[in-house]
Amino acid sequence: MTTARARPTLEKVALRAGVSRATVSRVVNGSTTVAPDIRDTVMRAVQELGYVPNHAARSLVTQRTNSIALVLPEPSTRVFSDDQFFPGIIRGVSQELEVADKQLVLMMASSAASHDRIEQYAMAGHVDGVMVASVHGADPLPAALARMGVPVVCNGRPLGRQAVPYVDVDSVSGAAAAVRHLVGIGRQRIATIAGPQDMVAGIDRLAGYRAELRGSARRSIVAVGDFTRESGEAAMRQLLDDDPRLDAVFVASDLMATGAMRTLRKAGRRVPDDVAVVGFDDIELAKYTEPPLTTVRQPIVDLGRELARQLLRLAGGEEIEQALVLPTDLVVRESA
Repeated sequence: MTTARARPTLEKVALRAGVSRATVSRVVNGSTTVAPDIRDTVMRAVQELGYVPNHAARSLVTQRTNSIALVLPEPSTRVFSDDQFFPGIIRGVSQELEVADKQLVLMMASSAASHDRIEQYAMAGHVDGVMVASVHGADPLPAALARMGVPVVCNGRPLGRQAVPYVDVDSVSGAAAAVRHLVGIGRQRIATIAGPQDMVAGIDRLAGYRAELRGSARRSIVAVGDFTRESGEAAMRQLLDDDPRLDAVFVASDLMATGAMRTLRKAGRRVPDDVAVVGFDDIELAKYTEPPLTTVRQPIVDLGRELARQLLRLAGGEEIEQALVLPTDLVVRESA
């Protein structure tokens, strides 16, 4: 009859390395106070014995779970749709946490009940910090967690008076660059399909559009969508009804832009001959629309990576910038 091999203990590692149990504990818990040669000796004994740290016990000592939550305040149908923003954010966050040997916990927060559940989960100490992406309105969750001492970083500037650090892209300048391009190619009646006005991305892109138009003595022509393809189709129909003579449209997301282009085709308007179209995001699909879409590129994967980096620094006790804003670039293709 075979018996299970006894699991190596801290005491056995200490005996093999010729050091105290406390020294072994400090090494396996990542302490930087142990001399390098002693750390090497302990790690060699760990490998020789096949010692595996007890992470449950370790978390009691270090008060860390090595898990980080990414909260998406959107329904799952939106997160797992053909909108490439969320997969890009998740990919960037995952890459950074993998390097840091941290576990990602993905959480949806599309209702008040789910907000309460996430708040209780974080406050119970199940994660070392929380990243919140796609914040709508003055969402109280980030500030509530921060007040309770949970490290929190948002993707996008929080609305209202929430002193929560955030990572964002320069949507105002990106939108202005798009409109400047349309003015530069001689377009006179430039409309926009703005994003939701309860989200900072929607607000800032509309602000950039309006600011650039004011400088060119052109009037604003605005419809609002919700960053989905269907809303882009509907908003484009509204714009054509409002001003049949419009000759350009800046759309606050590429997915909405594909919907707008579909409506233009149905209406017999050629892109870019009759109506020039510029989007925002530079998702993979933008290269394959007909014609290929001119758009403002935001570094979505880098946004996720910086979000994770800032949260890891904050959770590690470091001071971080209140606002980290990444640049955008105009990518000119055939639609404008």
